[in-house]
Amino acid sequence: MPDAADADDSVEADGLTVGQVSARLGVTVRALHHWDGIGLARPSLRTAAGYRLYTAGDLERLHRIVVYREIGLGLDQIRAILDDSSADVPAALRAQRAQVAERIDHLRQLGAGLDRMIDAHERGLLLTVEQQAAIFGPQWNPDWPAEARQRYADTPQWRQYAERSASRGPEEWQAIADAVAGFDRALVEAMEAGVTPGSPEADQLVERHREVFASYFPLTRQMQVCLGRMFEADPAYAAHYDSIRAGLATWFRRIIDASARAHGIDPDTATWQ
Repeated sequence: MPDAADADDSVEADGLTVGQVSARLGVTVRALHHWDGIGLARPSLRTAAGYRLYTAGDLERLHRIVVYREIGLGLDQIRAILDDSSADVPAALRAQRAQVAERIDHLRQLGAGLDRMIDAHERGLLLTVEQQAAIFGPQWNPDWPAEARQRYADTPQWRQYAERSASRGPEEWQAIADAVAGFDRALVEAMEAGVTPGSPEADQLVERHREVFASYFPLTRQMQVCLGRMFEADPAYAAHYDSIRAGLATWFRRIIDASARAHGIDPDTATWQ
């Protein structure tokens, strides 16, 4: 019997072929064959050549199947609704509505998350100017995130920073700011105590810096060397460290360089990688 063919789309007087039903309902031929195979929606007639034919009653049942499928019911649930006279159809539909509501709420949350991710990539820091001043202190310049994006937007590190920023609120940023401030105090204490570059105490500070900085993005040792140069050479960074303790920017760069050398990195040739 030519079950697999069913290719004759000629109009039959007493029924519709699989191809015609597929086109009319927007259902694939494969789905119709599957529903036939599991006994969910079998065509009532056959042509003399053995091709399936769907009657008006068959088409009505298929319409109901399509509707129930569109609202998310499984085939077993649909079979029960169509064939079990004791089935509580309203209860089944209410349960499905509850599931749909949950999915809608989940999708809304995903949408909100996407909005935050977009904002983070475009702005870097999802805090108001007032929140930034309260968290990072009066010396903080709210233009810095925009300047950083302009300079680094095409780098993997900016993308990592933005993805982390998207999930952070004021409390998380406050914890990061506190960790940075604590590290700065430790730098000053070590410098004033006469800690020398290359000593175990200095190397521990360098490792602590990498851990604290990892709140923004993972920091390799070579990248840390590049930052150390910038801390000393960039007027804004140098002013920050030297305002805490005169000469701190240079001392910080020196302990970073010494630690890098101990790990086989030449600070004079280190690149951002």
